[in-house]
Amino acid sequence: MATVAVTDHTFTPLDIERAILEPLGAEVTDGAGYPDDLLSVVRDADVVLTQFARIDAKVVDAMGKARAIVRYGIGVDNVDLDAARSRGIPVCNVPDYCIDEVADHTLAFILAVTRQVVPNAIGIRDGRWGLATPLDQMRALRDQTVGIVGFGRIGREVSMRLAPFKCERLVFDAFVPPDAVRSAGCEPVSLDALLARSDIVTLHCPSTVESRKLLNERTIAGMKRGAVVVNLARGDLIDTPALLAALRSGWLGAAAIDVCDPEPIPKDSPLRSLPNVVAASHIASASPRAVRALRESVARIAAAALRGDRLVNVVNGVA
Repeated sequence: MATVAVTDHTFTPLDIERAILEPLGAEVTDGAGYPDDLLSVVRDADVVLTQFARIDAKVVDAMGKARAIVRYGIGVDNVDLDAARSRGIPVCNVPDYCIDEVADHTLAFILAVTRQVVPNAIGIRDGRWGLATPLDQMRALRDQTVGIVGFGRIGREVSMRLAPFKCERLVFDAFVPPDAVRSAGCEPVSLDALLARSDIVTLHCPSTVESRKLLNERTIAGMKRGAVVVNLARGDLIDTPALLAALRSGWLGAAAIDVCDPEPIPKDSPLRSLPNVVAASHIASASPRAVRALRESVARIAAAALRGDRLVNVVNGVA
């Protein structure tokens, strides 16, 4: 009997996966209760499904017969792609299951910080009336320049949602032709120019060797004083100590983050208490539709691997 091992998951039970995989004669094993014993979870698996577990080279090397590693999500930075490639194990993701959810959440975050939604709601709850923040913190989007870093599926949807608000939209993406950016009504610029000109910078790029710590002490210093940072992509795109220093000094006006480095945000981190931070617990992708689409897509990729079919969404170059 083939085995599909699920290393970890934030949903329960695994009924969707089992409904797709058990008719193929596969057993779906749940390793979520054994986070410190990943090696034994994956050792005899024919396919490994993973959400947030760290699938490093040691874990990959323990896979005795894996035909594929499939990530519940878009990003694959928790999987050692090189190690999997060296073993001939394809790594697959699901790149299109939560585009609308993340784009919606991005717009919600941008409006929350420009319209000071959270401080004013808290003020009412605490019995106050009137503006909870200085007037200059209440911004209209039509007066703002928004810089979008990364112009893939989500970045483009964010751009489309911003268009009716009449703000200027700048885009940096080294892999998207300038004409494609212009055709979306945006201006293609360099990263340095985007940071220098933007009132709001929203990150929608993957975590790679080149993009990690993209916002750091040096690059944040090149941003406008009072600018807002929005991150719903990956936590390690931002150097957390540099972000905290800029928020405390007032160099950055605010941050709205669904992701952080590290995660979960430590309980004693100022990111949990600073008044100019809106934070969520990596939930921007969530909706009933998106979660079902994600789980069904992952299970179908696993099913294809068990059947020996050609796999979709392979991200590490293994055919």
